Amino acid sequence: MIPPDDPALVRILAADGSFAPTPAAEPYLELVDALDDADLERFYRDMANSRAFDRQATHLQRQGQLALWPPSFGQEAAQVGSARAARTQDHIFPSYREHVVCTIRGVDPVDIIRLMRGLTHSGWDPADPKNGNTRPYTLVLGAHTLHATGYGMGLVFDGRTATGEPERDEAVIVYYGDGASSQGDVHEAMVFAASYRVPQVFFLQNNQWAISVPVATQSRTPLHLRAAGYMPSILVDGNDVLASYAVTKRALDEARAGDGPRAIEAMTYRMGAHTTSDDPTKYRTSDEEQSWTLRDPLVRMRAFLQARGAGDAFFADVDAEAQALADDVRTRTNALGTIPAESMFAHVYSDPHPLVAEQRGWLADYEASFEEGAS
Repeated sequence: MIPPDDPALVRILAADGSFAPTPAAEPYLELVDALDDADLERFYRDMANSRAFDRQATHLQRQGQLALWPPSFGQEAAQVGSARAARTQDHIFPSYREHVVCTIRGVDPVDIIRLMRGLTHSGWDPADPKNGNTRPYTLVLGAHTLHATGYGMGLVFDGRTATGEPERDEAVIVYYGDGASSQGDVHEAMVFAASYRVPQVFFLQNNQWAISVPVATQSRTPLHLRAAGYMPSILVDGNDVLASYAVTKRALDEARAGDGPRAIEAMTYRMGAHTTSDDPTKYRTSDEEQSWTLRDPLVRMRAFLQARGAGDAFFADVDAEAQALADDVRTRTNALGTIPAESMFAHVYSDPHPLVAEQRGWLADYEASFEEGAS
Protein backbone atom coordinates (compact mmCIF):
# COMPACT_ATOMS: atom_id res chain seq x y z
CA MET A 1 0.00 0.00 0.00
CA ILE A 2 1.39 3.38 -0.99
CA PRO A 3 1.94 5.76 1.94
CA PRO A 4 -0.62 8.60 1.86
CA ASP A 5 2.20 11.14 2.11
CA ASP A 6 4.25 9.79 -0.79
CA PRO A 7 5.49 12.95 -2.54
CA ALA A 8 5.03 11.37 -5.96
CA LEU A 9 1.33 10.60 -5.50
CA VAL A 10 -1.16 12.62 -7.55
CA ARG A 11 -4.39 12.90 -5.61
CA ILE A 12 -7.04 15.60 -5.88
CA LEU A 13 -9.90 14.26 -3.76
CA ALA A 14 -9.24 12.94 -0.28
CA ALA A 15 -10.93 9.73 0.84
CA ASP A 16 -13.76 11.74 2.40
CA GLY A 17 -14.46 13.53 -0.89
CA SER A 18 -12.94 16.86 0.11
CA PHE A 19 -10.89 18.81 -2.41
CA ALA A 20 -7.37 18.31 -1.07
CA PRO A 21 -4.76 18.19 -3.86
CA THR A 22 -1.36 16.76 -3.05
CA PRO A 23 1.69 18.79 -4.12
CA ALA A 24 2.21 16.40 -7.05
CA ALA A 25 -1.33 17.19 -8.25
CA GLU A 26 -0.76 20.92 -8.65
CA PRO A 27 0.26 20.73 -12.35
CA TYR A 28 -3.01 18.95 -13.15
CA LEU A 29 -5.47 21.27 -11.44
CA GLU A 30 -6.07 23.36 -14.56
CA LEU A 31 -7.42 20.27 -16.29
CA VAL A 32 -9.83 19.65 -13.43
CA ASP A 33 -10.86 23.30 -13.35
CA ALA A 34 -11.89 22.99 -17.00
CA LEU A 35 -14.51 20.35 -16.11
CA ASP A 36 -18.08 21.56 -15.69
CA ASP A 37 -20.86 20.12 -13.55
CA ALA A 38 -22.07 17.89 -16.37
CA ASP A 39 -18.60 16.36 -16.74
CA LEU A 40 -18.30 15.69 -13.02
CA GLU A 41 -21.76 14.18 -12.82
CA ARG A 42 -21.01 11.99 -15.83
CA PHE A 43 -17.99 10.55 -14.02
CA TYR A 44 -20.20 9.51 -11.11
CA ARG A 45 -22.90 8.17 -13.40
CA ASP A 46 -20.34 6.07 -15.28
CA MET A 47 -19.00 4.60 -12.05
CA ALA A 48 -22.46 3.81 -10.71
CA ASN A 49 -23.46 2.11 -13.96
CA SER A 50 -20.23 0.13 -13.94
CA ARG A 51 -20.82 -1.17 -10.44
CA ALA A 52 -24.42 -2.14 -11.20
CA PHE A 53 -23.35 -3.99 -14.34
CA ASP A 54 -20.51 -5.70 -12.51
CA ARG A 55 -22.78 -6.92 -9.71
CA GLN A 56 -25.38 -8.17 -12.16
CA ALA A 57 -22.76 -10.06 -14.18
CA THR A 58 -21.41 -11.64 -10.99
CA HIS A 59 -24.92 -12.81 -10.06
CA LEU A 60 -25.42 -14.19 -13.56
CA GLN A 61 -22.23 -16.21 -13.29
CA ARG A 62 -23.23 -17.59 -9.91
CA GLN A 63 -26.53 -18.65 -11.44
CA GLY A 64 -24.80 -20.55 -14.23
CA GLN A 65 -25.36 -18.03 -17.02
CA LEU A 66 -21.64 -17.23 -17.51
CA ALA A 67 -18.58 -19.44 -17.48
CA LEU A 68 -16.49 -16.81 -15.67
CA TRP A 69 -16.61 -13.20 -14.58
CA PRO A 70 -13.68 -10.93 -13.58
CA PRO A 71 -15.15 -8.27 -11.24
CA SER A 72 -14.03 -4.65 -11.49
CA PHE A 73 -15.61 -3.68 -8.14
CA GLY A 74 -13.41 -1.01 -6.54
CA GLN A 75 -11.53 0.01 -9.68
CA GLU A 76 -14.21 2.21 -11.21
CA ALA A 77 -12.44 5.56 -10.75
CA ALA A 78 -9.23 4.48 -12.45
CA GLN A 79 -11.15 3.13 -15.41
CA VAL A 80 -13.71 5.90 -15.81
CA GLY A 81 -11.21 8.72 -15.40
CA SER A 82 -8.77 7.29 -17.92
CA ALA A 83 -11.45 6.32 -20.45
CA ARG A 84 -13.03 9.77 -20.38
CA ALA A 85 -9.59 11.30 -20.94
CA ALA A 86 -9.17 9.57 -24.31
CA ARG A 87 -10.21 11.19 -27.56
CA THR A 88 -12.55 9.55 -30.07
CA GLN A 89 -9.67 8.74 -32.44
CA ASP A 90 -7.56 7.05 -29.76
CA HIS A 91 -7.17 3.28 -29.65
CA ILE A 92 -8.00 1.22 -26.56
CA PHE A 93 -6.33 -2.07 -25.68
CA PRO A 94 -8.00 -3.55 -22.58
CA SER A 95 -6.95 -6.64 -20.67
CA TYR A 96 -10.05 -8.44 -19.28
CA ARG A 97 -11.38 -6.32 -16.42
CA GLU A 98 -11.97 -2.97 -18.15
CA HIS A 99 -15.72 -3.31 -18.47
CA VAL A 100 -16.61 0.35 -18.05
CA VAL A 101 -13.74 1.47 -20.29
CA CYS A 102 -15.25 -0.62 -23.08
CA THR A 103 -18.83 0.51 -22.52
CA ILE A 104 -17.79 4.17 -22.38
CA ARG A 105 -16.21 3.67 -25.79
CA GLY A 106 -19.46 2.21 -27.14
CA VAL A 107 -19.14 -1.55 -26.66
CA ASP A 108 -22.49 -3.16 -25.80
CA PRO A 109 -22.17 -4.65 -22.28
CA VAL A 110 -23.91 -7.81 -23.51
CA ASP A 111 -21.05 -8.29 -25.98
CA ILE A 112 -18.79 -8.63 -22.93
CA ILE A 113 -21.32 -11.08 -21.49
CA ARG A 114 -21.31 -13.11 -24.71
CA LEU A 115 -17.55 -13.52 -24.42
CA MET A 116 -17.71 -14.67 -20.81
CA ARG A 117 -20.62 -16.97 -21.65
CA GLY A 118 -18.55 -18.73 -24.31
CA LEU A 119 -20.66 -17.69 -27.28
CA THR A 120 -17.89 -15.90 -29.14
CA HIS A 121 -14.12 -15.91 -29.39
CA SER A 122 -13.69 -12.14 -29.05
CA GLY A 123 -16.94 -10.48 -28.06
CA TRP A 124 -17.07 -7.62 -30.55
CA ASP A 125 -15.65 -6.35 -33.82
CA PRO A 126 -12.88 -3.83 -33.10
CA ALA A 127 -13.19 -2.48 -36.65
CA ASP A 128 -16.84 -1.55 -36.19
CA PRO A 129 -16.98 2.22 -35.54
CA LYS A 130 -19.67 1.75 -32.88
CA ASN A 131 -17.07 0.08 -30.64
CA GLY A 132 -14.85 3.14 -30.43
CA ASN A 133 -11.53 1.68 -31.57
CA THR A 134 -11.67 -0.80 -28.70
CA ARG A 135 -9.79 -4.07 -29.11
CA PRO A 136 -11.12 -7.32 -27.65
CA TYR A 137 -10.14 -8.57 -24.23
CA THR A 138 -6.83 -10.39 -23.80
CA LEU A 139 -6.65 -13.02 -21.09
CA VAL A 140 -2.97 -13.80 -21.67
CA LEU A 141 -1.29 -11.53 -19.15
CA GLY A 142 0.66 -8.69 -20.72
CA ALA A 143 0.54 -10.04 -24.28
CA HIS A 144 -1.64 -7.18 -25.50
CA THR A 145 0.92 -4.55 -24.46
CA LEU A 146 2.97 -5.75 -27.44
CA HIS A 147 -0.10 -5.49 -29.67
CA ALA A 148 -0.67 -1.93 -28.47
CA THR A 149 2.94 -0.91 -28.98
CA GLY A 150 2.98 -2.44 -32.44
CA TYR A 151 -0.16 -0.54 -33.35
CA GLY A 152 1.37 2.65 -31.99
CA MET A 153 4.47 2.10 -34.08
CA GLY A 154 2.17 1.84 -37.08
CA LEU A 155 0.67 5.21 -36.19
CA VAL A 156 4.17 6.70 -36.22
CA PHE A 157 5.11 5.08 -39.54
CA ASP A 158 1.83 6.18 -41.15
CA GLY A 159 2.09 9.78 -39.96
CA ARG A 160 -1.12 9.60 -37.96
CA THR A 161 0.34 11.22 -34.85
CA ALA A 162 2.47 14.24 -33.91
CA THR A 163 1.13 16.19 -36.89
CA GLY A 164 0.52 19.31 -34.85
CA GLU A 165 -3.24 18.88 -35.18
CA PRO A 166 -4.49 17.64 -31.78
CA GLU A 167 -7.98 16.97 -33.07
CA ARG A 168 -6.57 14.53 -35.62
CA ASP A 169 -3.53 13.01 -33.91
CA GLU A 170 -4.02 9.49 -32.58
CA ALA A 171 -2.68 7.70 -29.51
CA VAL A 172 -2.90 4.29 -27.89
CA ILE A 173 -3.73 3.39 -24.29
CA VAL A 174 -3.20 -0.12 -22.95
CA TYR A 175 -4.53 -1.43 -19.63
CA TYR A 176 -2.89 -4.09 -17.51
CA GLY A 177 -2.53 -5.08 -13.87
CA ASP A 178 0.19 -5.36 -11.27
CA GLY A 179 0.60 -9.07 -11.95
CA ALA A 180 1.01 -8.49 -15.68
CA SER A 181 3.64 -5.83 -14.96
CA SER A 182 6.05 -8.65 -14.09
CA GLN A 183 5.65 -10.26 -17.51
CA GLY A 184 8.47 -9.93 -20.00
CA ASP A 185 6.02 -8.89 -22.72
CA VAL A 186 5.28 -5.66 -20.84
CA HIS A 187 8.95 -4.71 -20.60
CA GLU A 188 9.62 -5.61 -24.23
CA ALA A 189 6.68 -3.43 -25.23
CA MET A 190 8.10 -0.55 -23.22
CA VAL A 191 11.52 -0.95 -24.86
CA PHE A 192 10.06 -0.60 -28.34
CA ALA A 193 7.62 2.13 -27.32
CA ALA A 194 10.45 4.24 -25.93
CA SER A 195 12.80 3.55 -28.86
CA TYR A 196 10.23 4.50 -31.48
CA ARG A 197 8.62 7.30 -29.43
CA VAL A 198 5.28 5.59 -29.74
CA PRO A 199 2.21 7.70 -28.85
CA GLN A 200 1.19 5.32 -26.09
CA VAL A 201 0.07 5.35 -22.47
CA PHE A 202 0.72 2.26 -20.35
CA PHE A 203 -2.04 2.31 -17.76
CA LEU A 204 -1.25 -0.01 -14.86
CA GLN A 205 -4.08 -0.67 -12.41
CA ASN A 206 -2.31 -1.76 -9.27
CA ASN A 207 -5.13 -3.46 -7.39
CA GLN A 208 -2.68 -4.89 -4.84
CA TRP A 209 -3.17 -8.58 -5.67
CA ALA A 210 -2.18 -10.77 -8.63
CA ILE A 211 -4.75 -13.42 -7.75
CA SER A 212 -3.32 -14.49 -4.36
CA VAL A 213 0.14 -12.90 -4.68
CA PRO A 214 0.52 -9.45 -3.09
CA VAL A 215 2.41 -6.64 -4.77
CA ALA A 216 5.07 -6.72 -2.04
CA THR A 217 6.00 -10.23 -3.14
CA GLN A 218 6.03 -9.34 -6.83
CA SER A 219 8.28 -6.33 -6.58
CA ARG A 220 10.57 -4.77 -3.99
CA THR A 221 10.37 -1.54 -5.99
CA PRO A 222 7.26 0.60 -6.52
CA LEU A 223 5.84 -0.35 -9.89
CA HIS A 224 5.88 3.17 -11.30
CA LEU A 225 9.65 3.20 -10.77
CA ARG A 226 9.99 0.10 -12.92
CA ALA A 227 8.38 1.94 -15.82
CA ALA A 228 10.49 5.04 -15.14
CA GLY A 229 13.46 3.14 -16.53
CA TYR A 230 11.84 3.46 -19.95
CA MET A 231 9.70 6.60 -19.94
CA PRO A 232 8.14 9.28 -17.73
CA SER A 233 5.99 7.52 -15.14
CA ILE A 234 3.29 8.97 -12.90
CA LEU A 235 1.82 7.61 -9.67
CA VAL A 236 -1.87 8.44 -9.20
CA ASP A 237 -4.54 7.63 -6.65
CA GLY A 238 -6.64 5.27 -8.74
CA ASN A 239 -9.65 5.67 -6.44
CA ASP A 240 -9.79 9.37 -7.30
CA VAL A 241 -11.61 9.76 -10.62
CA LEU A 242 -10.51 13.39 -11.04
CA ALA A 243 -6.84 12.56 -10.61
CA SER A 244 -7.13 9.55 -12.92
CA TYR A 245 -8.75 11.73 -15.57
CA ALA A 246 -6.29 14.60 -15.35
CA VAL A 247 -3.15 12.46 -15.32
CA THR A 248 -4.31 10.34 -18.25
CA LYS A 249 -5.43 13.34 -20.29
CA ARG A 250 -2.05 15.05 -19.88
CA ALA A 251 -0.20 11.82 -20.72
CA LEU A 252 -2.27 11.18 -23.86
CA ASP A 253 -1.92 14.79 -25.02
CA GLU A 254 1.86 14.59 -24.64
CA ALA A 255 2.01 11.23 -26.41
CA ARG A 256 -0.03 12.50 -29.37
CA ALA A 257 2.20 15.57 -29.61
CA GLY A 258 5.23 13.38 -30.28
CA ASP A 259 6.78 13.39 -26.81
CA GLY A 260 6.84 9.60 -26.66
CA PRO A 261 5.14 7.08 -24.37
CA ARG A 262 4.02 7.62 -20.80
CA ALA A 263 3.34 5.20 -17.96
CA ILE A 264 0.74 5.57 -15.20
CA GLU A 265 0.43 3.49 -12.07
CA ALA A 266 -3.06 3.86 -10.61
CA MET A 267 -3.14 2.75 -6.99
CA THR A 268 -6.48 1.08 -6.43
CA TYR A 269 -7.92 -2.09 -4.91
CA ARG A 270 -9.80 -5.11 -6.14
CA MET A 271 -12.66 -5.25 -3.65
CA GLY A 272 -14.01 -8.48 -5.09
CA ALA A 273 -12.43 -11.72 -6.20
CA HIS A 274 -9.85 -11.95 -8.96
CA THR A 275 -12.50 -13.83 -10.91
CA THR A 276 -15.57 -15.75 -9.81
CA SER A 277 -13.39 -18.88 -9.57
CA ASP A 278 -11.33 -17.24 -6.82
CA ASP A 279 -11.90 -16.98 -3.05
CA PRO A 280 -10.04 -13.93 -1.67
CA THR A 281 -10.90 -14.86 1.93
CA LYS A 282 -8.17 -17.49 1.64
CA TYR A 283 -5.42 -14.89 1.32
CA ARG A 284 -6.78 -11.46 2.42
CA THR A 285 -7.84 -10.20 5.81
CA SER A 286 -11.11 -8.46 6.52
CA ASP A 287 -9.17 -5.60 8.12
CA GLU A 288 -7.36 -4.97 4.84
CA GLU A 289 -10.58 -5.01 2.86
CA GLN A 290 -12.26 -2.68 5.33
CA SER A 291 -9.40 -0.20 5.12
CA TRP A 292 -9.94 0.04 1.37
CA THR A 293 -13.71 0.22 1.73
CA LEU A 294 -13.10 3.57 3.40
CA ARG A 295 -11.50 4.71 0.12
CA ASP A 296 -14.42 3.62 -2.06
CA PRO A 297 -14.27 5.68 -5.29
CA LEU A 298 -18.05 6.07 -5.60
CA VAL A 299 -18.50 7.21 -2.00
CA ARG A 300 -15.66 9.68 -2.47
CA MET A 301 -17.11 11.21 -5.64
CA ARG A 302 -20.63 11.27 -4.23
CA ALA A 303 -19.44 13.30 -1.22
CA PHE A 304 -17.59 15.69 -3.52
CA LEU A 305 -20.68 16.24 -5.68
CA GLN A 306 -22.93 16.72 -2.67
CA ALA A 307 -20.58 19.39 -1.37
CA ARG A 308 -20.92 21.13 -4.74
CA GLY A 309 -24.71 21.09 -4.48
CA ALA A 310 -25.82 17.91 -6.21
CA GLY A 311 -29.19 16.96 -4.72
CA ASP A 312 -31.10 13.80 -3.96
CA ALA A 313 -32.91 13.96 -7.30
CA PHE A 314 -29.64 13.57 -9.20
CA PHE A 315 -28.52 10.54 -7.19
CA ALA A 316 -31.96 8.96 -7.42
CA ASP A 317 -31.84 9.37 -11.20
CA VAL A 318 -28.39 7.77 -11.33
CA ASP A 319 -29.54 4.84 -9.20
CA ALA A 320 -32.57 4.32 -11.44
CA GLU A 321 -30.42 4.39 -14.57
CA ALA A 322 -27.95 1.91 -13.08
CA GLN A 323 -30.77 -0.45 -12.07
CA ALA A 324 -32.30 -0.22 -15.53
CA LEU A 325 -28.95 -1.08 -17.07
CA ALA A 326 -28.57 -4.11 -14.80
CA ASP A 327 -32.11 -5.27 -15.55
CA ASP A 328 -31.56 -4.91 -19.29
CA VAL A 329 -28.33 -6.92 -19.10
CA ARG A 330 -30.09 -9.71 -17.20
CA THR A 331 -33.01 -9.82 -19.65
CA ARG A 332 -30.80 -9.92 -22.71
CA THR A 333 -28.39 -12.42 -21.20
CA ASN A 334 -31.22 -14.83 -20.43
CA ALA A 335 -32.32 -14.55 -24.05
CA LEU A 336 -28.90 -15.35 -25.53
CA GLY A 337 -29.33 -19.12 -25.61
CA THR A 338 -26.45 -21.42 -26.47
CA ILE A 339 -24.46 -22.39 -29.52
CA PRO A 340 -24.48 -25.85 -31.15
CA ALA A 341 -21.64 -28.13 -30.11
CA GLU A 342 -20.86 -28.59 -33.79
CA SER A 343 -19.53 -25.03 -33.92
CA MET A 344 -16.40 -25.97 -31.94
CA PHE A 345 -15.10 -27.78 -35.01
CA ALA A 346 -15.56 -24.84 -37.37
CA HIS A 347 -12.65 -22.57 -38.36
CA VAL A 348 -10.01 -24.73 -36.63
CA TYR A 349 -8.18 -25.20 -39.91
CA SER A 350 -8.68 -23.44 -43.23
CA ASP A 351 -9.12 -26.80 -44.98
CA PRO A 352 -10.81 -30.03 -43.84
CA HIS A 353 -8.62 -31.96 -41.42
CA PRO A 354 -8.88 -35.69 -40.63
CA LEU A 355 -8.29 -35.22 -36.91
CA VAL A 356 -11.11 -32.69 -36.66
CA ALA A 357 -13.37 -35.02 -38.62
CA GLU A 358 -12.49 -37.85 -36.23
CA GLN A 359 -13.28 -35.71 -33.20
CA ARG A 360 -16.56 -34.57 -34.73
CA GLY A 361 -17.53 -38.19 -35.30
CA TRP A 362 -16.61 -39.17 -31.75
CA LEU A 363 -18.82 -36.42 -30.32
CA ALA A 364 -21.72 -37.45 -32.53
CA ASP A 365 -21.42 -41.06 -31.35
CA TYR A 366 -21.15 -39.95 -27.74
CA GLU A 367 -24.27 -37.78 -28.00
CA ALA A 368 -26.15 -40.64 -29.66
CA SER A 369 -25.26 -42.98 -26.81
CA PHE A 370 -27.60 -41.14 -24.46
CA GLU A 371 -31.29 -41.79 -24.16
CA GLU A 372 -33.17 -40.19 -27.05
CA GLY A 373 -29.84 -39.44 -28.68
CA ALA A 374 -29.02 -36.33 -26.66
CA SER A 375 -26.79 -35.70 -23.64
